[in-house]
Amino acid sequence: MLILGYDLGSSSVKASLVCAETGKCVASAFYPKTEAPILSRQPGWAEQDPDSWWEYLKAATAEVMAVAGKASVSAVGISYQMHGLVCVGKDLHPLRPAIIWCDSRAVPYGQKAFESLGSGWCLEHLLNSPGNFTAAKLAWVKENEPELFARIRKIMLPGDYIALRMTGEPCTTVGGLSEGMMWDFAQNRPARELLDFYGFDASILPEIRPTFGEQGRLLPAIAEELGLPAGIPVTYRAGDQPNNALSLNVLNPGEIAATAGTSGVVYGVLGEVNYDPQSRVNTFAHVNHSAADPRLGVLLCINGTGILNSWMRRNVAFDGMTYPGMNALAKESPVGSRGISILPFGNGAERMLSNSAPGCSFHGIDFNRHGRGDLLRAAQEGIVFSFQYGIEVMQSMGMKIDRIHAGNANMFLSEIFRETLASVSGATIELYDTDGAVGAARGAGLGAGIYASPAEAFATLERLAVVEPAPDRTPYLEAYDNWKKHLTI
Repeated sequence: MLILGYDLGSSSVKASLVCAETGKCVASAFYPKTEAPILSRQPGWAEQDPDSWWEYLKAATAEVMAVAGKASVSAVGISYQMHGLVCVGKDLHPLRPAIIWCDSRAVPYGQKAFESLGSGWCLEHLLNSPGNFTAAKLAWVKENEPELFARIRKIMLPGDYIALRMTGEPCTTVGGLSEGMMWDFAQNRPARELLDFYGFDASILPEIRPTFGEQGRLLPAIAEELGLPAGIPVTYRAGDQPNNALSLNVLNPGEIAATAGTSGVVYGVLGEVNYDPQSRVNTFAHVNHSAADPRLGVLLCINGTGILNSWMRRNVAFDGMTYPGMNALAKESPVGSRGISILPFGNGAERMLSNSAPGCSFHGIDFNRHGRGDLLRAAQEGIVFSFQYGIEVMQSMGMKIDRIHAGNANMFLSEIFRETLASVSGATIELYDTDGAVGAARGAGLGAGIYASPAEAFATLERLAVVEPAPDRTPYLEAYDNWKKHLTI
């Protein structure tokens, strides 16, 4: 029995076929093979054609089905880029390009709502500032494209639109509404006060369906277009960060999913409705959230992580040195990098630093003592310490953090990075072989009842390594304290 998972990103759409019994990925493909274009008609704008996502999805599906032959697919799951806005008309076709997650035009609209409704109300009900999320993007459309706004039948997130194309049914999830700032956690319903403030009729929202469960079935014409069986159900849908956590079997309070590519994400699960008073993190409904048994995903994004390591490779490491070579040279320096501290914040404003942009800075360099290895280690330690700083924000919200799950990729390939993060946080790190499309397939299996429980769904998840904190954490904690001395907000 096969389950099909999709991961709709802003650079490509990935499809993965997973064998339900073994948990193994039978086939995987992504399209386009070069990064998908993002239209930026004005500075700060970022748009994509929703129909291009469908073409990418078709191409990726054809590739995986060519490998799998005519094998039957039992269910479909969808992961997608968060916070986007797709507007569809009466015919359920897009009225304009999608305004995607990295578009910043709506910031003033979110700020106006935050000030008018009050920070207290927004944080207590939305758990966040309305910010630059989907509701604020729609407010921009209403003010700047009023004729188009009047033609909108439904608004959707990117994953909602893909599911609509498959099933013909416009629907969304509580998690989707929460990531768009349109879910009231205090009242356990759509955020009517925010909708009223912006002048949105509640009918513009799609019907709410469960994250795990039937969300529609493939239309016969669509099934033929995709080369899939007609009538198979779409049984799971979630934004990419909650789905990444699901992929890593992060479902319970105290567990964390972390990624460290160009930027870094720490996504932790909180077992009570809470928020950061300074709004340094974002809080959404996790995939297994319910009012009776809260599960909130607390999302910390750090812009300056792996991009610092790549900068060090280009500008500090020896010519032609590989990342493994850099790691080997960095290991020649002791914990604490002989007193060097590097703040990695050179990739724009950091939300966890109250949207300040202190830039990247080097501290404590002694020309008579320090060399390349010390700088390379200090860079990795600085990235880890920025993670720990954000983890402490999560802990201040009541989150007990004892386990970090991560894919075996990017910065987590570095032994220094893994050991430093485990030792400074005191958490055990578990590395897994998985990705977002595979996670979406497992989610579909849960939603379709193929798996009776998450424990069954993730019984075959391959754990590649476990990293425990050092027996003596003192040098790591001292280095972190030294790093924090240079951080001024």
